[in-house]
Amino acid sequence: QVQLVQSGGGLVQTGGSLRLSCAASGFAFSSYYMGWFRQTPGEEREFVGRISPRANITWTTNSLKGRFTIFRNNDKNTVYLQMNALTPEDTAVYYCAAAVFGRESADEYDYWGQGTQVTVSS
Repeated sequence: QVQLVQSGGGLVQTGGSLRLSCAASGFAFSSYYMGWFRQTPGEEREFVGRISPRANITWTTNSLKGRFTIFRNNDKNTVYLQMNALTPEDTAVYYCAAAVFGRESADEYDYWGQGTQVTVSS
């Protein structure tokens, strides 16, 4: 059974940091691209970034570069999203996702985490 179990969300003040985790099981994690997306009410799921299977290449959406970092530990079957200098505009539900080959479209991802709320207060 495929599972992506997320943890680490919550409430943080402007300028603070959070690290989201996504623990995978039930598939060959080290062979999959892992992506992070976020969604606010009434909006489509927005690409945040992704990381290649061997963790040697990462992509982050331009507006988040320098603040958000994606990394993974294949020994632990876990991918992380480190978020720094958070602003209220970062408030959203964040999702991790897995794909054999995933880029920026949510449609390219096969498996999804349950989502975790991140709220940044002003």
